[in-house]
Amino acid sequence: MARALYIHWPFCARKCPYCDFNSHVRESVDHDLWRRALLADMRHEAALAGGAPLESIFFGGGTPSLMPPALVEALLGEAEKLWGFAPDIEITLEGNPSSVEAAAYADLASAGVNRASLGLQSLEDEALRFLGRLHDAHEGMAALTVAQQHFRRVSFDLIYALPGQTTDQWGDQLSRALAFGTGHLSLYQLTIEPGTRFETDVRLGRLIPLDNEAAADLFEMTRELTVAAGLPAYEISNHARSGEQSRHNLAYWRYQDYAGIGPGAHGRRGGMATQRHRKPENWLDAVARAGHGVQEERALGRNEQIVEALLMGLRLAEGVDIAAMAQRFGRPQDAIMDWAAFRLHAGSGLVWREGDRIGVTPHGMPLLDALLDALVPGEMVTG
Repeated sequence: MARALYIHWPFCARKCPYCDFNSHVRESVDHDLWRRALLADMRHEAALAGGAPLESIFFGGGTPSLMPPALVEALLGEAEKLWGFAPDIEITLEGNPSSVEAAAYADLASAGVNRASLGLQSLEDEALRFLGRLHDAHEGMAALTVAQQHFRRVSFDLIYALPGQTTDQWGDQLSRALAFGTGHLSLYQLTIEPGTRFETDVRLGRLIPLDNEAAADLFEMTRELTVAAGLPAYEISNHARSGEQSRHNLAYWRYQDYAGIGPGAHGRRGGMATQRHRKPENWLDAVARAGHGVQEERALGRNEQIVEALLMGLRLAEGVDIAAMAQRFGRPQDAIMDWAAFRLHAGSGLVWREGDRIGVTPHGMPLLDALLDALVPGEMVTG
């Protein structure tokens, strides 16, 4: 039963060279058409994944801050009718920190948004140009100030481990970022994703990524500075004061059900995986034809669910309750975890266990994918 709703708005003013998200640039958008289609997709999903008040809603993209506030308000009003809202529901909207979008923050707050997540990405103009961003550092800071005036909670993103970036440069920038006083920061190392312009640049020798050792040094510095500022990492790349963690993202990482609507949106519903059509025009056609944008809906095998739950849960500083997981999925703990491998990596300081709860240490987090390969029994992955 879904208690979280994800709404995908696929449009951006420009495609960033590092971005592999489902985002698209269009000369114009028919907002009335999109309102009708998103409402239809939402009603379809609520009929299958309703039953409990929503605890979080997340507008992601793309650039949802480009949505007219009236459209956001219509979607929130329909979601409340279909599911009901928990008294302290978290409603997050992602946005770029341009002056045009910041001008709509008051109206977005009035529409019901109570948490903003801003894609600042850097506090340096040179880095922003490299990352293909449309705003400069001054505009970003101004937008952050406006957001803090209108939303109860504010988070912003920064990308680090850029080519040639030093510990002094990143330490200075992160210290400035922490001084702005937001209760949540998302701090991502630059990764070269398939299909992006940066991948092409690397292949052609036009871009040389920061080497792994230097990136690891920046990761350690990030952990140290955020802990000292009272915003420890609660997930690999996300840092928050106590009580200010993203409830929506925690639903993913704790492997709870969530509904996803809009182009390319994924969902989890009672052991089923759902995925919407990615291309906006294909999604619209599907909604017009079938009343929803679902492209694929399939039952997840028990082993696949366990692997997904481990993959998501071990990203968290809190780790996972292995006994609860065994009970939830009807598998013995020895079938879920290779304990010999676990003890080996625990001896190396990469994983920990406290009673029934297991997790990955800060030293192990950069190696999470490799650790999962080692810790999850092979028959679990292939079965």
